[in-house]
Amino acid sequence: MSARRHKHAEEHEEHENEERWLVSFADMMTLLFCLFMVLFAISSVNTSKFEALQQSLQDAFSGRVLTGGKAVMKTNTDTTTTKAIAPTLTPLQTLQQQDDSQDESAAKEEQDFQALKRRIDKLAKEAGLKGRVKTTVRRRGLIIQLLTDKVFFDSGQAVIKPGAMHVVDKIGDVVRDERRHPVVVEGHTDSQPIGGAQYPSNWELSGARAAAVVREFAADGVLTRRMSFSGYAAQEPVATNTTSAGRSRNRRVEIVLSRIHTSTPDTESDSAGRRNP
Repeated sequence: MSARRHKHAEEHEEHENEERWLVSFADMMTLLFCLFMVLFAISSVNTSKFEALQQSLQDAFSGRVLTGGKAVMKTNTDTTTTKAIAPTLTPLQTLQQQDDSQDESAAKEEQDFQALKRRIDKLAKEAGLKGRVKTTVRRRGLIIQLLTDKVFFDSGQAVIKPGAMHVVDKIGDVVRDERRHPVVVEGHTDSQPIGGAQYPSNWELSGARAAAVVREFAADGVLTRRMSFSGYAAQEPVATNTTSAGRSRNRRVEIVLSRIHTSTPDTESDSAGRRNP
C-alpha cells in the first residue's frame, strides 16, 4: 500500500511544469513594451501643429472670434482659486438691443421725413401752389402729391407745363440732396375714359405723366438707380369720381420716398402738420 502511494507521488512529480514562470514573464514584457510605446507617443509632439493650436486658441479668446473673449482671458486670482470672467448676453437681451436699434433708426427716419416735408411745403407756398402740392408722412414713407389738373399737365397730356416746371425742379433738388431713400413716382387719373392715338387709355396717360416727372428728376441730378415709376390709371382713387371736385383730386402724380425702417405707429401727417390715424 505504501509502495503504491510512493509510485503515484513519483508520477505526479514527473508531470509538473517547471517553466510556468516564463508565461508570466512574457506577459510582463508585453505590458512594459506597450507602456514604453505610449510614453514615446506622448513625448513625440508635432511642434507645428501644437503652435497652430496655440495660435487658434489665442485668436478665439482675444475677441477676434468669440464675443467677450478678452474677458475670458482676464482672471480674478486669489490664494486658492482662479475664476474666469465671461459676461454673456441672453437671446432675449440680444433681441431687445436689436429692437431698440430699429426703433432709434425709425425715429431718426421719421424726423428726416418731417424735415423734408417742411421744406417742400415751404416751396409750394412760395410758388403759390399750397393747395396743389400736398405732402403726407405715412407708413410707406413721405408722399408728395402733385394735383395735375390744369397746373402740372394739360388735360389728356403728359408734358409738364412750363409754369410748373420750376416747382418740379425745386422738388427734384430736394429729392436729389436727400440721396438715401428709393423714389417711386406713381401716375393716377380719374375714371373718365379717354381715347386718342397717343394715349388710348388712362393706363398710358398715367404712366406717361409719371415718366415725365422721372425724366425731369433725372435732369435735376437724381440718381436714376434710385427711381422707378408706374401708372395706376383710375384704380386707386383718393376721392369719389362722381363729382368734378373728386375727379380733380384723383388726377394726380405721387412722388414717394419709400421708408427704409419700419415705423410702429401707422399714422400720417398732412400738409397742415395734423396727425391722422
